Amino acid sequence: MSKVLSGKDALSSARKEQKRSYWMLVLPAVVIYLSVMAFPTVFSIVLSMTSYNGGKIFGGRIPVEFVGFKWYKRLFVDEYFYLALKNNMWIVLVSVLGQIPLGFFLAYVLYRGLVKLTDFFQTMIYLPCVISTVVIGILWKSFFSPHGAFPEIVRLFKPSYEYGVSNHPILPVLFVILWMYTGTYLIIFMANLQKIDSAVIEAARIDGASEGQSLRYIILPALSGVIVTSCILAISGSLKSFDLIYVMTGGGPANQTSVLSVYMFDKAFKGAPNYPLANAISTVMVTISFILIGLTKWAESKFGGRE
Repeated sequence: MSKVLSGKDALSSARKEQKRSYWMLVLPAVVIYLSVMAFPTVFSIVLSMTSYNGGKIFGGRIPVEFVGFKWYKRLFVDEYFYLALKNNMWIVLVSVLGQIPLGFFLAYVLYRGLVKLTDFFQTMIYLPCVISTVVIGILWKSFFSPHGAFPEIVRLFKPSYEYGVSNHPILPVLFVILWMYTGTYLIIFMANLQKIDSAVIEAARIDGASEGQSLRYIILPALSGVIVTSCILAISGSLKSFDLIYVMTGGGPANQTSVLSVYMFDKAFKGAPNYPLANAISTVMVTISFILIGLTKWAESKFGGRE
């Protein structure tokens, strides 16, 4: 009887030790998450429903009051908000329908050895990803400036060309975003293509499958999860894009290239600070991001394959 009790005591002690070890490993990560992610998110939502104006540091005199959805109502009647949202949606479309397909196409061409100098092309395509965004912004800003290289190149083909404010000033920004981040998805797809057993593809080719059929029935289903992950990265990155646009255009001319992050920055740090409105913008950005990611996951579950 004593042996049975001692065995139970030993098992109970082992379970307690296991639980203690578990909490010792998990607790630091939980504390960091709550302090760095969860608390700022909740605090931002609460702040967006108050009248906080910076306190005495910024000359604020009105005590903080709960105002409900006042700033959200103001946000949704502001034409500049919809202009920034439209530009963000353009960036999302270029990222999801431009960077990912182009990155996959280039990765597939290099993986299948359809061109020579594979390592050289892989390095050149990925190179913009390792250059500072500020440096890239200054470089392309100079390239597209009225006295830059772009107008001179156009004049080689059209001497009467006069550089002016474009009807679509967001186009150069979209081009740079496409050029800059395609290499990221090239590396992601290259890494995952190399996990596919080449013997399966070769067996399909021997059985008479064309390159397109191998791509459709073998490679794309195997990469469905990677494609969804890439879409999530593209959406989240597109909605928080700030540094490149701020350096290239600063949101100008006349806010025509402004995005939600630049719009939020202007409300929070330019002129009289309006922190509740800026936090309302950030809350809307997070909400839109969750909606788009949810739609991506739904589309993958309904139409996508399985790895």
